Amino acid sequence: MKKCSVFPAVALAAALGVGTALPAAAATGTGSPPPAVRAAAAPTALRLMPLGDSITWGVGSPSGNSYRGFLWDQLTAEGHALDFVGSGRNGTMSDPDNEGHSGWRIDQIAGIADSVLTGYRPNVVTLEIGTNDLNGNYQVPTAPDRLRALLDQITRDAPQATVLVGTVIVSTSGTEEANRPAFNARLPGIVQAEQAAGKHVRLVDMSALTSVDLADSLHPNDNGYRKMADAFNAGVQAADAAGWIAPPASAGGQVRSGIAGKCLDVSGGSSADGTAADIAACNGSDAQAWSAPSDGTLRALGKCLDATGRGTANGTKIEIWGCNGGSNQQWQAYNGGYRNPASGRCLDDPGSSATDGTQLVLWDCNGGANQQWTAL
Repeated sequence: MKKCSVFPAVALAAALGVGTALPAAAATGTGSPPPAVRAAAAPTALRLMPLGDSITWGVGSPSGNSYRGFLWDQLTAEGHALDFVGSGRNGTMSDPDNEGHSGWRIDQIAGIADSVLTGYRPNVVTLEIGTNDLNGNYQVPTAPDRLRALLDQITRDAPQATVLVGTVIVSTSGTEEANRPAFNARLPGIVQAEQAAGKHVRLVDMSALTSVDLADSLHPNDNGYRKMADAFNAGVQAADAAGWIAPPASAGGQVRSGIAGKCLDVSGGSSADGTAADIAACNGSDAQAWSAPSDGTLRALGKCLDATGRGTANGTKIEIWGCNGGSNQQWQAYNGGYRNPASGRCLDDPGSSATDGTQLVLWDCNGGANQQWTAL
């Protein structure tokens, strides 16, 4: 009998975390026992982002709930405090938030990933993407590379998150079916590489779905969506037992200036790249809700606090920009404020201004009230 090579057994087992121990750094970061023998003390609270295309949105599901409705029921029954997050809402379920976009390819999801991930800060992402690349014959040979880049982007934007990557489901489209086996065969190796780099990425095998589980040529019916939920739920439980899933990070809070009554603010509440970071009267708005994830950035409205043009000189203006890992987006606690280590200069309210809308700058660290910032 000819041996099937679509999913090499060792690679698939490793990517699924079945039958092989994940690297110690990827599992716990402490060299503790392999995930298979560890158990979470209690089900972890989940801020879960369903991310992908129309399958995530719920096309083919009479209720519009996709796999999300079944997954919600399973996770809550298992004791997880649960919040689904995303910029879209679809379906009849109690929490229909999701980041599913009908017709989108991998590159289109990558185009919004920075904003939505840094804005919502999920601790679990369920990713089902690639159907439209394969069905549309869109640069198919490099589709796995685009997925790898997307995973790197997700884990950079949400370093605290566990990412569950679903294989592309069966279809009755001749075009997709011609492309699907080779694409899916690349996924175990991609996921293994992410794990070897210490990232919490896990493969979720969707091969339980067959053509009878489809509502049309591409989308599951509710029986198919239930099977997808079963697979994602198994991934969540395995990741939680491995100690991968940390409690959701704080959604953000005010950063108060040493100038009385003033806060670090995004001008006009705009999330557009290049919007000035300024001071303004503290008002509790989203433009003043800042988070400080473990990657050294300061984030609001889904964007990072940024020294314009990677400048390092005194007077370099401070803005918000899409998070990109640049040294001009790094901030360290220093002498009661924030210092950018690339320049050695501090986040500064020029002239100790108390005027709302004054754009912040980099300046030599001096410990003045105009360089004091207290996160609440």
